[in-house]
Amino acid sequence: MTDRVYIFDTTLRDGEQSPGASMNTNEKLRLATRLERLGVDVIEAGFPAASEGDFEAVSEIAGKIKDCQVAGLCRAGKSDIDRAWGAIQHAANPRIHTFIATSDIHLEYKLKMNREEVLQAAVDAVKYAKSFTDNVEFSAEDGSRSDPDYLCKVFGAAIEAGATVVNLPDTVGYAIPGEFAEMAKYVIEHTPNMHRAVLSVHCHNDLGLATANTLAAISVGARQAEVTVNGIGERAGNTSLEEVVMALHTRPNYLPMETGIQTEHIHPTSRLVSMITGMMVQPNKAIVGANAFAHEAGIHQDGVLKNPMTYEIMRPETVGLNKNQLVLGKHSGRHALRSRLKEMGYDLSDEELNLVFQRFKDLADKKKHVLDEDLEVIVTEGILRTAEIFQLTYLHVTAGTSVMPMASVELSINGRKVRAADWGNGPIDSAFNTIAKLTGTESELLRFSVSALTGGTDAQGEVTVRLRENGLVALGRGADPDIITASAKAYINGLNRLEYLKTHPVTASQTL
Repeated sequence: MTDRVYIFDTTLRDGEQSPGASMNTNEKLRLATRLERLGVDVIEAGFPAASEGDFEAVSEIAGKIKDCQVAGLCRAGKSDIDRAWGAIQHAANPRIHTFIATSDIHLEYKLKMNREEVLQAAVDAVKYAKSFTDNVEFSAEDGSRSDPDYLCKVFGAAIEAGATVVNLPDTVGYAIPGEFAEMAKYVIEHTPNMHRAVLSVHCHNDLGLATANTLAAISVGARQAEVTVNGIGERAGNTSLEEVVMALHTRPNYLPMETGIQTEHIHPTSRLVSMITGMMVQPNKAIVGANAFAHEAGIHQDGVLKNPMTYEIMRPETVGLNKNQLVLGKHSGRHALRSRLKEMGYDLSDEELNLVFQRFKDLADKKKHVLDEDLEVIVTEGILRTAEIFQLTYLHVTAGTSVMPMASVELSINGRKVRAADWGNGPIDSAFNTIAKLTGTESELLRFSVSALTGGTDAQGEVTVRLRENGLVALGRGADPDIITASAKAYINGLNRLEYLKTHPVTASQTL
């Protein structure tokens, strides 16, 4: 007999707190739709009190998502709860997620409150949230470093006040699996009325143990896992959705629990998160990394050819790595393109399809076959980023062993065309210098990385940059068969994200 583990996805809230991973409303809506298709039980859409932009994004998502719960995070205070409810009240199944810290170090240095004051604040917050909806979750921030008996007391009071889920976070990634399992078990056994609520866990990855800690807690009775796609999140990230789900899927003999996740959508969802945030997935990342199902050693290759199960504990098709049945190229029409995009989870309007189709044809003229990864780039750049301030309309570079590198660039800035030229140490540096001159920005390039999006000599190059300006950090991403053009696109994408952050500051002072 199997138990159900509920998947609470916080990619749009905690995941967005990764440095430079801020998303605009359009991007959040696309990702929320994909998470709904993936089959998560709860989407934590954001922190409505953090900013007007976050409130608007959460409200948009709440109005669109129908098949899973939509949660808004809020601190344990009436104004935050009002803001959260204002954003999610029209959701098909809204959840208010309120929290306050319970560890002595947080009480003394951050909250400057005593234990009784925090207990009363938790009860008051849950009661107030309960006046809006029966679906209330309470989290004890820094729970893993809290006194277990006090934690049980707070959880018991929160349940009595109306909480239907109580969450035990390992906020700073401090716990060790055996220790965390013991604490989760202690909470289950010693919290008054624990049978009336679900125990959730929310782990961070500072010691690389987030997934291990989550699974350890599930093994002793926790039944909600708070996760992010690709494990993104502030500092070292959060528990990885794909790792928890596939561990349960692959090892039912040890963990006889099921989720509602449609596993074949894992890889496409991972790819979309990477493309929207500009945060590349490391090749050796479990489940979704480029090397997760690659075999180079001869003995491994021989075994896999004879029986894949010799070296693969999961079938790649299970996580959505099916080979294309439909080959798309320059002779393919709109019907074939729309069909493939629907299979990938993109249900585009006629106007959006026309825009994507033109970009598809332009790319098909440059390479023989257009793969799923290419289509995702086209959709992301053609649909998700149509409202950006800076857009590249022309790029020409000259470079060589006896030529001074120079770039001529034309940009559209809020619809107005501007041109300039500048020198640099190479073609990419020249392009960056010219773009900076045109945009009037003074960002610092912190990181620059290049990879091939697909196999083959005609593969698109994928460039990721990390920019910093006035204390703000943003990631930018671009792809193109020409690596210099891809670099320019990535730089411009990063500048657009910096502009977004200037008007939509991320408030991350209170986190789980």
